[in-house]
Amino acid sequence: DPVKFYIQSHPGWYWASYAVFFGTYLILACCSGPRRFFPWNLILLGIFTLSMAYLTAMISSYYDTKSVLLCLGITALVCLSVTFLSFQSKVDFTSCQGLLAVLLLALFLGGILLALLLPQQHIPWLHGIYALLGAVAFSLFLALDTQMLMGSRRYSLNPEEFIFGALNIYLDIVYIFSFFLQLWGSSQE
Repeated sequence: DPVKFYIQSHPGWYWASYAVFFGTYLILACCSGPRRFFPWNLILLGIFTLSMAYLTAMISSYYDTKSVLLCLGITALVCLSVTFLSFQSKVDFTSCQGLLAVLLLALFLGGILLALLLPQQHIPWLHGIYALLGAVAFSLFLALDTQMLMGSRRYSLNPEEFIFGALNIYLDIVYIFSFFLQLWGSSQE
């Protein structure tokens, strides 16, 4: 409870962590030099991981502890299943990048519509559908990123791009967790 109170009463740390997250993400995603140059690639990935962990902890502090642990377990099971499927499946998820981009665009526009049309109202079934679609979308992205990192499919990452692959997989898992938290998490009032 004291940690939750501290995290929730100091939003400045959240915004600082978000700035660090966004800055390191832009450096790692857009600049190939820093993500390929040892030890800066590991240092930037570590800073990114810590900032993203704080952001996730901040969001999780507004939910019941049992709900967070339940969503963590569900996320672990889904991620392990999707990873196993990616290794064993004959389906090439890397050739479905256009379809996944359209799905992500629809999810993005749906989120904007929810935020603009219903800013003061909470319609549980509509938010539940949005969260379920988001979890499915990022589970598919996890399969795509896993197969791209494996390198045995139509499209693959260069072996020197392991930091970029780890970054993508880490973000997929965090997004799956956050959508499950929206779907099944019970909020603390």
